Amino acid sequence: MSPLPQEEHVTQQLLRVQNFNVSSDGFGAGVGQSLERPFGTADPGEMFAWCGATASWPMRTDPGGSRGLDDYLVRDYHRNIGAEIMGRGKFGPQKGDWENLDWKGWWGDEPPFRTPVFVMTHHTRPALPLSDTTFHFVNADPATVLAQAKEAAEGKDVRLGGGASVIREFLDADLVDTLHVAVSPVKLGSGSRLWESPDELRDRFHVDVVPSPTGNVTHHLFWRK
Repeated sequence: MSPLPQEEHVTQQLLRVQNFNVSSDGFGAGVGQSLERPFGTADPGEMFAWCGATASWPMRTDPGGSRGLDDYLVRDYHRNIGAEIMGRGKFGPQKGDWENLDWKGWWGDEPPFRTPVFVMTHHTRPALPLSDTTFHFVNADPATVLAQAKEAAEGKDVRLGGGASVIREFLDADLVDTLHVAVSPVKLGSGSRLWESPDELRDRFHVDVVPSPTGNVTHHLFWRK
């Protein structure tokens, strides 16, 4: 007797937003981004206090730190990620034509991504390899960039790193599979907005809203219906 055919399990490559921080009024960054202030008028010490307090925060220099949900989400950041997509503003504050190709972005000689990174920009430039991260500067629509990133990820998931306007582009194109947005209890009033309200996404996503045990942030976890 012939054996029964085995069910094939196809692993889907996901586009994931992870640990993206917004203010209580929905802004991922304030106005006035500059070399000295990557988040403009937003204070990163306030916006990212929850992850900086965890035991697994990669820039932690002293022992200790919180465990639990916050720490799990920090540890999950690199899990099964094979490529990243980001907007030009996450790479650096330069606008328009690239005037200084020697400057390597905010991430230094050893960026934390350790994967191919696709930087969306209207002004392309040659790829920039740094340590085990290579930045590719692409001028294309979200679906095309995602296809390139998925190919580079070699079967792993793709992380959509931000900023808020880039995440919104991919949401509007219905390309995002999961999101984790950490809402901090600060108001910015203006800047780069992700949403007016997280309820905007409930028609396409399931959502769990989980307050952090530390009280510093509220986690919004979305997954596609």
